[in-house]
Amino acid sequence: MLFAVAAYSMWGIAPLYFKALTHIPAPEILMHRVVWSVLVLLILIAGLKHFSKVSTALKSKRVVLTLFAAGILLAGNWLLFIWAVNNDFLLEASLGYFINPLINVFLGRVFLGERLRTVQKIAVGLAVVGVGILVVSYGQPPYVALTLAFSFSIYGLLRKQVSVDSMPGLFIETSMMLPAALIYWAFFATVTADFSANEASLNYLLLFAGVLTTAPLLCFTAAARRIKYSTLGMFQYIGPSIMFGLATLVYHEPLSDARLTTFAMVWTALAIFTYDSLNHYRKSKRVPKPV
Repeated sequence: MLFAVAAYSMWGIAPLYFKALTHIPAPEILMHRVVWSVLVLLILIAGLKHFSKVSTALKSKRVVLTLFAAGILLAGNWLLFIWAVNNDFLLEASLGYFINPLINVFLGRVFLGERLRTVQKIAVGLAVVGVGILVVSYGQPPYVALTLAFSFSIYGLLRKQVSVDSMPGLFIETSMMLPAALIYWAFFATVTADFSANEASLNYLLLFAGVLTTAPLLCFTAAARRIKYSTLGMFQYIGPSIMFGLATLVYHEPLSDARLTTFAMVWTALAIFTYDSLNHYRKSKRVPKPV
């Protein structure tokens, strides 16, 4: 649960970083995310001596193909999110991550056979109504939101299907994106990709993309392997709620009554769901184990 809270909180404040890079094309920012994430992960894996786990994962064709598919979904999700933030679609991006937990619950039921308790069903139902209000208020299908929601939900499901630790798995995923990133850097990048021509502050921002990318994803994959997928989905509301606040209070995107209602309803749903999950956890800890 702590891993989930950390991951979604970091994702929630990520738009502050991307807004500082609005003059750089989204694909180029994605390029920096991939390149510097690989470097950060390589350092971490070397320091923790996890190369044996990477080697073990690479021996399985199924694992490699699953991580490759997950990497493609992740790259697409990153690219669209960066574009949305830097083109004043932060509210729609937050909508996508409000919808995402509902898709997680659906995928958890269909593919993992997970079930919700009665109180949890009430919480999810309340969230469905709240998100429905926000969807209707758009007046048209929110394509950005739906693409972000589905791509990340399927990514999380794929990561849950392979028995690879979070750090080695993420290293393999990003490493498989690295050739495409380097090709983009060599042939398509703008002048800002030349570090010798930039101010030091911009170079530091670009290098920070590795930490910004790696830290929340490590927390997310660690959480995805340890708690029920449907429970993980409910924590997803932390990120979009922070984005929602940034969009309305910091970047002054229009806030309608419908959006404000949704904001209140999803937080209520999260509170109910979290209370029930903690209560169930405490009860399960009190039940004596059979001898």
